Amino acid sequence: MNETAFTESAFSFFDGNIPFNFAFYSYFKERGVKKLLVILTGLVVVVSAWGQQQKLQRLPFVDQRRIHFGFSVGTHVQDLAFRHTGAVTADGETWFAEVPSFSPGFNVGLVSDLYLCPYLNLRFTPTLMFGNKTVELREEQSDARRTVDLKSTYISMPVSLKYSAKRLNNYCPYLIVGVAPTVDISKKRNDLLRLNTYDTYLEVGVGCDIYLSFFKLIPELKFCFGLSDVVRHKRTDLVDPLDIKYTQAVSRAFSRLVVLSFYFE
Repeated sequence: MNETAFTESAFSFFDGNIPFNFAFYSYFKERGVKKLLVILTGLVVVVSAWGQQQKLQRLPFVDQRRIHFGFSVGTHVQDLAFRHTGAVTADGETWFAEVPSFSPGFNVGLVSDLYLCPYLNLRFTPTLMFGNKTVELREEQSDARRTVDLKSTYISMPVSLKYSAKRLNNYCPYLIVGVAPTVDISKKRNDLLRLNTYDTYLEVGVGCDIYLSFFKLIPELKFCFGLSDVVRHKRTDLVDPLDIKYTQAVSRAFSRLVVLSFYFE
């Protein structure tokens, strides 16, 4: 198969199977794979040349500490992924729940870092998180809507493995993965929906150590996926028993977090 036929068959596959919404898709489709390879090769050359430029390294031995401590501040957004039952009430109503928008929260925490080997560290980062989730309950036929504001104050206890790349001058990117048992200490109210107090998150993220003159500044972006159903299905606390229809509409719900933190170590 020649290059033109290969290119057309490849792009026809994507056209029929994967919905691309990227602006550069049509650009590369028109101009072919060769220019894409040239651009990628140029980027590799530029990055390699930049990495080979030797600069004075700040804090050259800071990563060899057996154990060190620090603190963090940051922001986050909370989400819920709902699965619905499709239950129909005696009045013929079918309700659904969603989180239509996100409100940024605030988080602050401590850091303890244990050096395992040149590229691997074990981290314990207890964090206090303040935030909320606005859940919209919507009836399928009438489009009637109810809104529930679920405020949360989390104490999260992440234990993570940090895998670092080779240091480039005063920068060192890394990947991180871990688990985070979490407890919500906010006062529970008689909301239309109520969440459980405990959850455990699987966390994956990326970050970069930036070596300054006296400490490391570390921006980190982390994605957290709750592993358990957080909806409380037994609602004996409801003032109006008819409000149980909102809980019955939800089969399961899983918590999600996106956390941007800045560590000072």
